[in-house]
Amino acid sequence: MRDLGVGFGYLMKGQRWVGGHGRWFGFGLLPGLVTLVLYAAALAGLAWGSDDLVAWATPFADDWSSPWQGVLRGTLTALAFAFGLFLAVITFTAVTLLVGQPFYESLSEHVDRTEGGEVPTSGLPLWRELWISARDSVRILLRVAFYGVLLFACGFLPVIGQTVVPVVGFCVSGFFLTEELTAVALQRRGIELKERLGLLRGRRLLTLGFGVPLTLAFLVPFLAVFLMPGAVAGATLMARDLVSPRGEDDTAGAAPAAPAPGQSPYGFTKS
Repeated sequence: MRDLGVGFGYLMKGQRWVGGHGRWFGFGLLPGLVTLVLYAAALAGLAWGSDDLVAWATPFADDWSSPWQGVLRGTLTALAFAFGLFLAVITFTAVTLLVGQPFYESLSEHVDRTEGGEVPTSGLPLWRELWISARDSVRILLRVAFYGVLLFACGFLPVIGQTVVPVVGFCVSGFFLTEELTAVALQRRGIELKERLGLLRGRRLLTLGFGVPLTLAFLVPFLAVFLMPGAVAGATLMARDLVSPRGEDDTAGAAPAAPAPGQSPYGFTKS
């Protein structure tokens, strides 16, 4: 359970870091503001048209008597919007990171630089970084969509659907939110998606301690935009401690061992 507090501590450290580096805080706000406008428009459209969408999807209930028609369609409308909000929370970070890739790469590198030690760089051209980020985001979103559909279906179960399912949903959101944020720093360290997921699963409570409070905070309108720069900074600080260069724990002054072919300098096999 201690890891839950440690994970939350990284989130707070990231917010304090950007608080002490005001220029970088303002720099990191720009992608979030652009993405927020797009998502606000999408959610407004969903709220406006969800009644018609549910009515179209449930023609069998057209002849139902009151109140059963209203109960069914009202419940489905609420679930549809909740599902849309769930996807918005998860995908907001992925889209914001994709839109703001150059911004957050620079922010993450500066966090590494101020904290001392090695400042890894991918050495890839921008278009290649964007492609890798988009590809990995799609892979994550497919996983999220699977869990989202499963949880949406479980939401119809009595009692469990109203108690256990929302908790599991926030945990799923928090895990994948943390993956998206730490990817900025871990990708620069040559760690591929498969290894990143394995790394985070190995420290599941730490991951949830970082991601779940952030997911809850992201439900507050506009708050996500202001927390994103600090979230990227905190995820970078966490990534620094999750992985360390090979040979770091060797005898002081000893040269680190050369990585094996196909292996990153941090000990992970590249896929």
